[in-house]
Amino acid sequence: MHLPTDDDAALAAIEGAMVAIRRRQTRRALARTVPDADPALFDVVDAVEAGERVTVTDVAAALDVAQPRASKLAAAAVAAGLVRREADQRDGRRAFLALTATGRELCDRVHATRRARFAAATRDWSADDRVEFARLLTRFVDGLTDPS
Repeated sequence: MHLPTDDDAALAAIEGAMVAIRRRQTRRALARTVPDADPALFDVVDAVEAGERVTVTDVAAALDVAQPRASKLAAAAVAAGLVRREADQRDGRRAFLALTATGRELCDRVHATRRARFAAATRDWSADDRVEFARLLTRFVDGLTDPS
């Protein structure tokens, strides 16, 4: 890989790397790494794991899908035993989604698979390089804003 020598080249290299990451992180790629995980349902599980008191509206926002699509995906995740609905004690019209033990186990397996891939990709790096990369990548992601 060619390392950039100026700011424009650095931005182009970042763009290229991000495109490559996106292409490699497709639902098909997840399906290959965790064969018994339905990628569409794992997206719901991933969204539920990422928050507290997660609603279907939150899932729709996290997945960038319409509310009816998120509702169908959530219902499928409930039917698959990955998440459960919990009534909101303050508002009986609303329900939260929570991981089941099966959903938690799936998350754990997917996390282990991802981390093994990251470990393999950085196996020749020093611990300091991994820490610095994590710091810079987190800073980069935090700096991204939604263009809409």
